[in-house]
Amino acid sequence: MIYIITPVFNRKNFTKNYLKALENQTVKEFKTIIVDDGSTDGTAYMIEEKFPEVILLKEKGDLWWAEATNLGIRYAMKCGATYVMTLNDDTLPEPDYMKKMIYWSEKYPDALLGALAIDANSQDVVYGGEILNWKTAKFESLLKAVQKEKQHGLHKVNTFPGRGLLIPVNVFKDIGLYDSKNFPQTIADLDFTARADNAGYNIFCNYDARIKIFPEESGGVKLKNNKSLKNYYQHLFGKRGGGNLIWFTIFAFKNTPKKFIFQFWAIGILRRIGGYLIEWSKK
Repeated sequence: MIYIITPVFNRKNFTKNYLKALENQTVKEFKTIIVDDGSTDGTAYMIEEKFPEVILLKEKGDLWWAEATNLGIRYAMKCGATYVMTLNDDTLPEPDYMKKMIYWSEKYPDALLGALAIDANSQDVVYGGEILNWKTAKFESLLKAVQKEKQHGLHKVNTFPGRGLLIPVNVFKDIGLYDSKNFPQTIADLDFTARADNAGYNIFCNYDARIKIFPEESGGVKLKNNKSLKNYYQHLFGKRGGGNLIWFTIFAFKNTPKKFIFQFWAIGILRRIGGYLIEWSKK
């Protein structure tokens, strides 16, 4: 059985539309766990009233993404889950999304499978997986490398975001859960999939399984789009900061192949410090 794990916090309308999209799936062989980490906007009440079949875990509001996800994973494993899917509430899975995930998981039962992402507003395909190049510290997009006529089926990657990632439970038993101590919010999914890749598990982007996303809703994207000294600091050191220097440093020394550690770390630090400023100077 697949258990879908979704932490939520004060995004009632997003959560409602997301759960409706799951209700509309063409296959029903999954259960949904919502971890409500202290919402004050009526999210929990809405779920209880409109989606009684959803497993709702209510928390106090101090977990952040990684530990809220871990809470759901532990619950799912106690219930006998064979797969866990991490999926965000600011996504809209296409009706055949779970069908396409299950189809490929049966062919590659030990692999981690991520989804193709489409911008919900523009309808453009915006994410199709990436290869993290440890030598250059760059993410190389598969969308640029894979010809359009081949943009179907599975394509191998070495990291993947937690947004729509199907994970065999045996992977958690082997390498552990998300590292919520070092990465309470951002980088936790990157770290987890890098560890899985280093442990020998295949990771694929499933181009047949599609989700619509709202890129501007990401906390890290908001900090980058709304340039200010305060947001620059939060970008580099805040829990929602996509460029968090401390977390990046821990990630680099945990996961980078030894021969590339220093250059990966140094290039990555420079990009995080300078990228924000360069974008700011262009405005």
